[in-house]
Amino acid sequence: MAVLGKVYLIGAGPGAADLITVRGARLLAQAEVVLYDALVTPEMLALCPQAELISVGKRSGQRSAAQADINAQLVDCARRFKLVVRLKGGDPMLFGRADEELRALEAEGIEVDVVPGITTAVAAAAATRQPLTKRGVARSVAFFTSSTAPNEPDQRIGAPPALPETDTLVQYMGGREAAATAERLLAEGRRADLPVVVVENCSRHDQRILRLTLATLAHGLEMAHGPMLVMIGEALQRRAGQAPDPQPRVS
Repeated sequence: MAVLGKVYLIGAGPGAADLITVRGARLLAQAEVVLYDALVTPEMLALCPQAELISVGKRSGQRSAAQADINAQLVDCARRFKLVVRLKGGDPMLFGRADEELRALEAEGIEVDVVPGITTAVAAAAATRQPLTKRGVARSVAFFTSSTAPNEPDQRIGAPPALPETDTLVQYMGGREAAATAERLLAEGRRADLPVVVVENCSRHDQRILRLTLATLAHGLEMAHGPMLVMIGEALQRRAGQAPDPQPRVS
């Protein structure tokens, strides 16, 4: 009976290659094959020059690899290689479709381990120097997304997903859906001048930070050139004397 390899689901973090964990970088350097997401940068892939690279990128609104095909590729690779890495942007266990891949691997008796990564919300808070919690102002945070895969409508037909009831809201993949979120929050009675911070291409050389209000957000965002994270809440209010936001670095 053939010996099966081991699969590691590794979080690449928000984008910058030096934000991957030490353990994640070590395993990348040992991997025989790496199946990587669309948001994984060339600098990150440079950490595994010895590995066979397979792009299984999934981008919102674009044609991409079907999850069932990715699952099948992982199983096939585990039958041919000893150390397989599935490299995911951010953290595998948050909006990373880890459940489907874990189920597929476990069903075939393939050993699998998960290496966490820095999720984009935490990296965005650091990039903007804007804590998501603040004593006396915000003590709860919710991460959510309104995005669904093609042909996967919300389970409640005709009804949008409920917004979390929390002090600070963080919307992943929020570029297209952020305006609708703002409209709903305003309809629920949230202040029109509630602070909003939008981070595009978090931690990368072309990172862009936009500060606005909930009312302004309701009018929509300009088309993004990269992944957008939208943070909403009182905790996002600029501090007196806070330094200006960093500007995009010239590559």
